[in-house]
Order: sequence, then C-alpha cells, then structure tokens
Amino acid sequence: MKNMTVEQFAMQTASNEPVPGGGSISALAGALAAALTEMVAGLTIGKKKYAEVEEEMKKAVAPMHEICEHLLDDIKRDSESFDLYMQALTLPKETEEEKAARTKAMQDGLKAAVAVPLSVAKRAYEVMPYAEVMVTKGNKTAVTDALVATMMARTAVLGALFNVKINLESIKDEAFVEETAKEVAVIEKNALAYEKKILAQAGVSKSTVEE
Repeated sequence: MKNMTVEQFAMQTASNEPVPGGGSISALAGALAAALTEMVAGLTIGKKKYAEVEEEMKKAVAPMHEICEHLLDDIKRDSESFDLYMQALTLPKETEEEKAARTKAMQDGLKAAVAVPLSVAKRAYEVMPYAEVMVTKGNKTAVTDALVATMMARTAVLGALFNVKINLESIKDEAFVEETAKEVAVIEKNALAYEKKILAQAGVSKSTVEE
C-alpha cells in the first residue's frame, strides 16, 4: 500500500473494501508526523541563526526517518492483522473440534489486530518529544509544520488506540484485556497531555485549534 500514489490510496480507502481502514490511516498519520518533524530539522540544520541547536536537530533526523519508514510498513501490517481475523471467520464449524479451532483462530486474530495498532500508537507517541524540540527550537519559519506534526502524532496515537479498544471488547482473555487496557489508558492520557503542552509552548491553545 505504501507504494500507491496518494490518489490511489485515498480511492482505495473510499471504496467498500474493509481495508485500509482507521488503523492504516492512523499509521499513515504517524508516518507523516515523523516526516514533517524530520523536515523541520532539515530546514534548521545549516542555518547560522540556529547553530546552537544544530546537533540537537541532527539527532532527530535518523530516529524520525526510521519511525516514518516503520509506520509506512505498519499501514500494510494493520490491514494484514485484520485479515487474520477475517480468515478465521471462514473456518469450518461443523464439529466441536472445528468450533474450538475456529474460536482459537478468531481470538488469535483479534490479539494480532490489537498488537499492530498498539505498536503504531507507541511509535507515533515517540514522535512527540522530537516535534516539541522542533516547535521550541527549530526554524521559526516552519513552526506551523512542527505543530501539524504534533497534532498528526496525537491523531495517530488516538486513532490506533481506538482500534485496540474496539478489538479488546471481543477478546475473552481477561488478563490480556486488563493489562492492555491499562497500557492504552496511559498512552492516551500522555499523548493528550503532551499535545497540550507543545501547543501551549507555541502560544496556541487546544480550544483555539478546535475553533
């Protein structure tokens, strides 16, 4: 999917096919957040005015590039994890053994459908500290790009976590559900707080953005 044109990807998303869906779009949002953050670093490096922060900018380039690449791959991985569950639904269920095997495959598919978006959320959250550096220390002519990166990262985190939460509702492993739900709550809370902090440092309130 990552090799599609923007138009092809958008049209595939708009089709009546179940993938790419919200999980893949969240991964794309995170990839774009990382790409924008890397861009701002690049626009700051080599400028005399920002010589004091040049090393800090350089340190952001490789991590953001790596996260971008990984999240682009996650676009496909998210769709494939959903396919595992869909394939499990087609398994035979005539005998008790078949029913048990089908149920297990469905549960395994759901856990896979949780693992990928949870990974996406974590990686997208990793963009936020770098985006903060770009907002506060990067090239001021690109501060809005860094702010968009911040909000895209937040959206990627929350969007991916929506998918985690909806799939947790169908998983019967109570210990797995409880542990994962706690992790989700922490990531979600942290992402919202971090976005608010970054916007405030730029003199932008969340209420202003929402207006």
